[in-house]
Amino acid sequence: MSSSTPRYLVPFHPKQTAHFFTDILIIGGGLAGLRAALAVPPELSVLVVTKDALQQSNSAYAQGGIAGVIDPEDRFEDHIDDTLIAGAGLCDSDVVEMVVREAPERIGELIEWGTHFDELTSGGLMLGREGGHSHHRIVHALGDATGQEVMRAVITWTRRQQNITIWENAFTLDLLTAGEQCRGALVHTREYRKIMVWAKQTILCTGGAGQIYRESTNPAVATADGHALAYRAGVELRDVEFMQFHPTVLYIAGGSRSLITEAIRGEGAHLVDKNGRRFMLEYDARGELAPRDVVSQSIESQMEKTRHACVYLDMSHLDPQHILNRFPHIAETCLKFGLDIRRDRIPVRPGAHYMVGGVTVDQMGRTSLPGLWAAGEVTSSGLHGANRLASNSLLEGLVYGAHAGSGASEAAARMQDDFQALPLDSPPRQNGGEPLDILDIRNSLTALMWRAAGVRRDGTLLTEAAGQIDTWRKYVLVRQFDAQAGWELQNMLTVARLMVAAALAREESRGVHLRTDFPETDNEHWLRHLRLRRGGSAMEMVAY
Repeated sequence: MSSSTPRYLVPFHPKQTAHFFTDILIIGGGLAGLRAALAVPPELSVLVVTKDALQQSNSAYAQGGIAGVIDPEDRFEDHIDDTLIAGAGLCDSDVVEMVVREAPERIGELIEWGTHFDELTSGGLMLGREGGHSHHRIVHALGDATGQEVMRAVITWTRRQQNITIWENAFTLDLLTAGEQCRGALVHTREYRKIMVWAKQTILCTGGAGQIYRESTNPAVATADGHALAYRAGVELRDVEFMQFHPTVLYIAGGSRSLITEAIRGEGAHLVDKNGRRFMLEYDARGELAPRDVVSQSIESQMEKTRHACVYLDMSHLDPQHILNRFPHIAETCLKFGLDIRRDRIPVRPGAHYMVGGVTVDQMGRTSLPGLWAAGEVTSSGLHGANRLASNSLLEGLVYGAHAGSGASEAAARMQDDFQALPLDSPPRQNGGEPLDILDIRNSLTALMWRAAGVRRDGTLLTEAAGQIDTWRKYVLVRQFDAQAGWELQNMLTVARLMVAAALAREESRGVHLRTDFPETDNEHWLRHLRLRRGGSAMEMVAY
């Protein structure tokens, strides 16, 4: 795969561009980004840049909750084992143990900062259970709107800190690099247009890539921007073939693809096909509580058997008042389409949900580029392996946000205020040609990715997809756009091609990666990671 990706999305020159200086730059305003900001001591300045409002992130849309060993009858060892099993052999056991053991402390911090988790009438936190977990250990809020409540509290707490500045509706175009070190980022704002943000240390917390797929639970902001700008800067990415598909996404023509949390299955909901037949036990002894990759693949198989576009969640056998109390937001969403979740079956099918792979980081959140740290969904930390265990994502954002914020602060404190406008201007590019229909290309890309690199993959479709994406890249990536829609398309094309390349290279099935032409797990050849980075004029891929 040749690299026709220009180093920077837009040309710029330090003498013709506005400048801003800060100790710590954090790109992304989700839970990982804000937790990183809160780890920075008050004597250091922090700038948080987010391309939409702070409330618009995958963190805010999280329904299920945060996994943590809270119940005295639960054990750290069980949470660790559940995570390792879900990760299908590619988890880093030291990382898993670190994150799991920090969970109670991080959940406690959220409570101190004003998060109101659901509690039992007798006192204590109410704990739910989700697929792949051996115990009830999921803390949740507002029934099925944990992310909304957590982000409300964390945003409020963050805005109180005098050393933290927040720029909303600001699109990060690229990382600034010089001397093989990250020096900040080039940001586009409504007020200044292009602005060079100089930082002693930068933390990447841009979230996921779900919008690359036609069917997705992700909000509109999840266009793989962080993965793409890291790749352009030569940062190592890892395991990008592993995109997790959530098994149960509301499937109604004309409606948004709303997530139907698997906490519903944790409460006892059944998955049934169009004939009302419960089918999950035929695929896995754990039934509806099998890990997400198993449930997603089973649903795809059942849809194929019944020649039907979806399956259904059935809660008619459960206590109706408890269901309404536990899942008020899902009940409200379904009611808009005339569905009463107490008695009506909810039509669902899988959708792209969580980017398991990403920027490679160590336990402190360091990337391969000095001066750049990362946390949250944009990363590949070793926690998730080949498949993320339910409700470990917000937990990872909290743990790695704290680590990256602390580590970047220590590094920044040792540096002098010697910011200078280095000659970082990129070569100008000529546009030329006919105007492009950006939306048409984007829709074609998302449909192609769903068809070729979705829940099921095979070499023939992946090879065809690679060729088609390369065709688009040839005339899209060399263009110079002046608005967010064009930049997002360029980022999506860049990362989609990396994902297809990795999926084509991994000739086995593992976790969320199912190759129908290589249906077995091959530990002898593929119990290893795929590392990608931009090298000269081509993408470099190494298995290790």
